[in-house]
Order: sequence, then C-alpha cells, then structure tokens
Amino acid sequence: MKHHTLEQLQTIAQVEPCFDPDDMTRRQRLERWAELLELIRYRHLDTLHETEFQVMDERNALRCDYSPITIAFRDPVLRAAGMETDTYGEAKRFFEISDDELHDVVCYCRFGTTVSAAVAARQVRSLLADKPKGFWASVAGFFIGRQPKEQPS
Repeated sequence: MKHHTLEQLQTIAQVEPCFDPDDMTRRQRLERWAELLELIRYRHLDTLHETEFQVMDERNALRCDYSPITIAFRDPVLRAAGMETDTYGEAKRFFEISDDELHDVVCYCRFGTTVSAAVAARQVRSLLADKPKGFWASVAGFFIGRQPKEQPS
C-alpha cells in the first residue's frame, strides 16, 4: 500500500460532502444538539449563572468552558452550519430560540452549578414539541376552522 500525504490525497480524491450544512433547518439543528448531549448523557455540564438577571449585552456574551452550548459548538457539523461561538447570544441566534427557551436549558437557577447532559438533552428536545396555542388563537381557530355542515338532500 502506497502512503500519500494529506495534500496529495486532496488533489487526487474527489470527495463531496453527503449533505449541505447550510441547508439545516431549525429542527435539524436542535435535533443534532440533543443527539450530541445524549451521547454524553452521564456527564455533568456547567450552567450559566443567573441569565435572567443579566442585561442583554452581558447575557448574550455569557459562556463557560463546558456548558451544553459548548457541546454544540464543538461539533464540526453545527460549526459548518454557521454556529460561530459558544456564547448564550450565539446559541439563541443559531438555534432560533428565545431567552426563556435557552434559559430552561442552561441556567443555574434551574439546575444548580451543573446539569446532566441527559437532562439538557430532554430540555432541548422539548423545544421541538408543538407549542400549545394561546387562548385567543384557540378561540379564533375554533370559529375560523369550523366547516359548515352539509345539508342532506
């Protein structure tokens, strides 16, 4: 077997990625994050301290070395899909989630200083569930979505 350098292989090989990471939907990104956390389900990850009490700029810059967000950022697929850093603000932007939703995954007040990766994965998966409609949306859906009954002939 002949050995080649990496540069030689790259010029010879015609390798194409099996998917385009730019085409990942919000759902696919969240599923990928949950899967990464489930792979290390027994590990304890650091939480971010009191995210809800930080002013927006400080909150968006929050990070720690081994948080659920860091696990996502270390993944080459998510980085190729556009995740730029492992900060709180970047996680909100990249995963298209609200402060309240991210707070439920990474905040100190919910779990203490650490959270198990399994619990964080469950929280991420809960973001994939259909949200219940608000009261007025349900009322409107009841009246607008109703079809008139057909009269027998």
